[in-house]
Amino acid sequence: MSGEIILVGLIIIGLVGRSPIISTAACVLLAVKLVHLERYLPVIERRGLELGLLFLTFSVLVPFASGRIQMKELTAALTSWPGWLALIGGAAATYVNGKGLEMLRIDPQLIIGLVIGSIIGIVFFRGIPVGPLMAAGITALLYKVFIFIAGKI
Repeated sequence: MSGEIILVGLIIIGLVGRSPIISTAACVLLAVKLVHLERYLPVIERRGLELGLLFLTFSVLVPFASGRIQMKELTAALTSWPGWLALIGGAAATYVNGKGLEMLRIDPQLIIGLVIGSIIGIVFFRGIPVGPLMAAGITALLYKVFIFIAGKI
């Protein structure tokens, strides 16, 4: 019963915070529970991130598919300093995501803080949830900085 109460709370938080993503996700999961389809929750948990990332990737690649970005623009972007920074940023993000995955493997209960932190970011800072790996990666970086500073004190 506490799972349903938490989901209703998340629906309310999403509505108050004007976050349709949180409200919709909590509503769908509440419906899954209320119609006794809990057997699908592990599949949603396991494949939901992949499916979300797939659709995120679709939305990012649409300009290529629609022809709005041509080879000329691609070449110009990759030969400019913002383009090079984007390449470095993309490589750094995937590296940080890998560190986040390592951290989650070592300490899986961190997912609770990551989820609550993500909800706070969505509701209060109008953030966009892109997945627990980036949140875990940032946590791993913050952890390393904290250990470094604590060692200096």
